[in-house]
Amino acid sequence: MTPLETSLEQAGLKLTGAGVKLSVYGPHWLHDSPLLEDFTLDEADIVGAGMFGARALAGQVLVVEGQVGDWMLLLLSGTVDVTRRIGEGDEVARLAVIRAGAAVGEMSMLDGEPRYASCTAIDAVEFAVLTRQAVAALIKDHPGVGAKLLVKITQLLAQRLRNTTQQLTRLLDGRTQQGAAGRGENRAL
Repeated sequence: MTPLETSLEQAGLKLTGAGVKLSVYGPHWLHDSPLLEDFTLDEADIVGAGMFGARALAGQVLVVEGQVGDWMLLLLSGTVDVTRRIGEGDEVARLAVIRAGAAVGEMSMLDGEPRYASCTAIDAVEFAVLTRQAVAALIKDHPGVGAKLLVKITQLLAQRLRNTTQQLTRLLDGRTQQGAAGRGENRAL
């Protein structure tokens, strides 16, 4: 058992085995997965062969904000809450609710930096874990599929960055408008 598998089991998650046959979830699931939507069933199975499966019950934490990791997960079934701590207190902000087909943890898998957010199962979930080592093996053994996966991960990260930039721009625009309105009110007095 790898250190990652051991830590997941110690966190109370149930491992379901190495090699995940993603094609059993069907072409509709694949089409609904932003990560794998461009993959054939055979290509998805090649990716899945390097993954291992796990399950969690509602309320169990899959990913802990601040922990270092070199893996990502692909949600096979269920719903997960993605949250981040705010400031020094116990307050958390919900960043997203993800459903089957979504992937999380790509940034840490690629760069090994601490996790940006926590992921907690809202209901019973099944997920597949993909490590950086498995991606390296995929690139070596199946370069076309490995390259396709890396391109897709890059596209997903670029889309998230674009969405974050748009949200930040809206927030800053709102503050700028409030500031201008406030300055205008002061002049009128």
